[in-house]
Amino acid sequence: MKMNELGETGIQVSDICLGTMTFGEQNTEADAHAQLDMALDHGVNFIDTAEMYAFPARAETQGLTEAHVGSWLKARSNRDKVVLATKITGPGARFDHIRDGQMRFDREQIRRAVEGSLKRLQTDYIDLYQTHWPERPSN
Repeated sequence: MKMNELGETGIQVSDICLGTMTFGEQNTEADAHAQLDMALDHGVNFIDTAEMYAFPARAETQGLTEAHVGSWLKARSNRDKVVLATKITGPGARFDHIRDGQMRFDREQIRRAVEGSLKRLQTDYIDLYQTHWPERPSN
């Protein structure tokens, strides 16, 4: 697998990043674990998720993708082999179920989003944290 440096961090990520947005909606937890195992076995070390997933976004499945990735990390004890990316959800009326509808990119909401992701992912760090889409007034 070809590897690339993540920006100027010194962190090496696989050329392919495994997107996980269907885990918890179209994929069971067992399916998610099998896909994550296969990806890692084939040299993919870069995993992307988000607090709003599973997709399509619904209150009933929100956070399940991170939870499935987290249960896999815990079961395999392989956090050191993975570069984990996740995202804070930007504002939007269809996401009122996330963080009680508080979708601002301010200090408190970013803290809440990060803490929620860390808990679901069962880890104490995130390698790459991103905004899912812009919040125009705060950019």
